[in-house]
Amino acid sequence: MADLFGAAEPEKAPPGRPLADRLRPANLAEVVGQEHLTGEDGALTRMIRSGSLGSMIFWGPPGTGKTTVARLLAGETGLSFEQISAIFSGVADLKKVFETARLRRANGRQTLLFVDEIHRFNRAQLDSFLPVMEDGTVILVGATTENPSFELNAALLSRARVLVFHALDEESIARLLARAEEAEGKPLPLDENARLMLVRMADGDGRASLTLAEEVWRAAGPGEVFDAEGLLRIVQRRAPIYDKGQDGHYNLISALHKSVRGSDPDAALYYLSRMFDAGEDPLYIGRRLVRMAVEDIGLADPQALVIANAAKDAYDYLGSPEGELAFAQACVYLATAPKSNAVYTAFKSAMRAAREHGSLLPPRHILNAPTRLMKEEGYGEGYEYDHDAPGAFSGQDYFPEKMGRRTFYDPPERGFEREIRKRLDYWSKLRSEKTREK
Repeated sequence: MADLFGAAEPEKAPPGRPLADRLRPANLAEVVGQEHLTGEDGALTRMIRSGSLGSMIFWGPPGTGKTTVARLLAGETGLSFEQISAIFSGVADLKKVFETARLRRANGRQTLLFVDEIHRFNRAQLDSFLPVMEDGTVILVGATTENPSFELNAALLSRARVLVFHALDEESIARLLARAEEAEGKPLPLDENARLMLVRMADGDGRASLTLAEEVWRAAGPGEVFDAEGLLRIVQRRAPIYDKGQDGHYNLISALHKSVRGSDPDAALYYLSRMFDAGEDPLYIGRRLVRMAVEDIGLADPQALVIANAAKDAYDYLGSPEGELAFAQACVYLATAPKSNAVYTAFKSAMRAAREHGSLLPPRHILNAPTRLMKEEGYGEGYEYDHDAPGAFSGQDYFPEKMGRRTFYDPPERGFEREIRKRLDYWSKLRSEKTREK
């Protein structure tokens, strides 16, 4: 798979090669945007300087230089470079690669084996790398866009160092475009705003930025310069980097949830819009908003759950795109509502107590006695009907006798729970007085 590009090759490239391929860097120092790895004091630079190269996992988004860096590493350390893709390779392919590497090692040369999309291999295939890594047959460099902690097994990760590749920032993308202009011998036909827009449309992907640049050059007539609107007409728009089942999905929903919890409606709206823009299932978003209402707001604002559910109903009724505004309204309401996780933590504590104490019988005075035998056993005896008590509060104990009274719910002095706190304090006082009277 093609990857990053940093400086133009000195010789004239044959026609037909994509710009990104023609601008591959000739050495690590020319790689753009990964200075923490390839700079003067970068992790890879230090490895090369020490003369000791171990197996590695390159983790980062597309178009950040993983393949290019692996190839350059082999060149700068005198290793034989072998590349396979986990998408197209099976057990037979791996055996062939390993055997070739063994023969090469017997002749005095080690192999750097680059495995693209390594997370696509199953557990058994990943385990097959362990012996050849341990005996030095290959130095494995695996590339993945997915979180290695989730996608690769522990045995492999214990033998390889994970190096993180960052999405390219705007300055790095701008440097790539400048190099592309130098290689092509002409400027991009874009005004200042359109150029900034193209940089942002690349979404941190250097290869994509060069592909977009090629599209612009192909579309431009003699002397034509595009503004932002013209650029959008030419390239349409790159789909946001967002895999609904992977990191992009979980990163954005986490950002949305934490922005709501942090009472930041502007950030919450931004991440909500990012998710809509990426094609997330609106009903998934609706379910998460309901969860936020019960987990992070609770009884501090009892209307939060009502509004979150109403937003889901509104979307069912209106559909897209009109129904998305209902989710936006609910999102802002939740972000600006008083926050409390008191019910959430109380429920977890109560569940823990329920598991720890087993099947304790409730106190007999609150059990019904539909049969004579149950009445004779004292079921229902001494029960006080709260509506007949002063203030509609009897103050009886409802916990199992062997367990004793517990406190799970502790409402804070925020929102509606401030009123609930007053009631609980008042009932606690009455309960204590009744206990003393007995």
